[in-house]
Amino acid sequence: MCAATSRADDRIPLKIAAIDWCPQICPGKTDPGYIIDIVEELFRSSPYEPEISIYPWSRAIQYVRSGRAHALLSPAKPEAPDLVYPEEEVGVQSMCFFVLKDSTWNYDGVKSLEGHLTGLASDTSIQELNAFIQERRDLFFVQPYSDAYIQDSINMLYANRVNSFLFTYNTTLHNMRSMGVSDEVRSAGCVSNASVYMAFSPAPGLAAEVQEMTAYFDRKMAQFKADGGVARIMKHYELSDWSVAEDPAEHHTD
Repeated sequence: MCAATSRADDRIPLKIAAIDWCPQICPGKTDPGYIIDIVEELFRSSPYEPEISIYPWSRAIQYVRSGRAHALLSPAKPEAPDLVYPEEEVGVQSMCFFVLKDSTWNYDGVKSLEGHLTGLASDTSIQELNAFIQERRDLFFVQPYSDAYIQDSINMLYANRVNSFLFTYNTTLHNMRSMGVSDEVRSAGCVSNASVYMAFSPAPGLAAEVQEMTAYFDRKMAQFKADGGVARIMKHYELSDWSVAEDPAEHHTD
């Protein structure tokens, strides 16, 4: 569990389900992740006390959907369309293909996927490819997302079990650096650039709370962006400011 601060008696618990998704969400690390930093700053002087618990992705979605938690960090809308979404996003993700460095393959539309096996995390939405993935399941190796997903996917590249894998750009580069394989794996093209959100529970019993929490979040997030808060936090993580950049992947080199 990653809690923002010790909860004062007069503050309302805001239960948040999240995944280990560094550099966005980094439980147990000195830097907790830029999304966690943003959420903590937004709610620091609020009536709410964030209580963030880490789960597998599918379980995190279900806990929020059922009302066991108030909010989820941090889906794109197609990943959990039945949740309650604020107007303001909390980040941006680029979904990209990764291959071994010596591979000559690059993504160039769905035709380039023929005869090519790609690793994919379950409950992941890739907007431009969702329909194609449903039609051509034979071209994708789907496995549950866990904190070992990227390492497992890279190991499958080495073992020739898959030809590429798909995942978010910043997270994959972060893990590649940690694993010491930045010179062995490269990006082979990106397919989508989507906003991600602090999405709230649709459970009827939480409706009144969720309405107030969502309104508070939107008000504070809009002001935080306007005041340069996102730029400041992203600079700390040596990442581009997603609130102004159209494509975060364009601001990195492999």
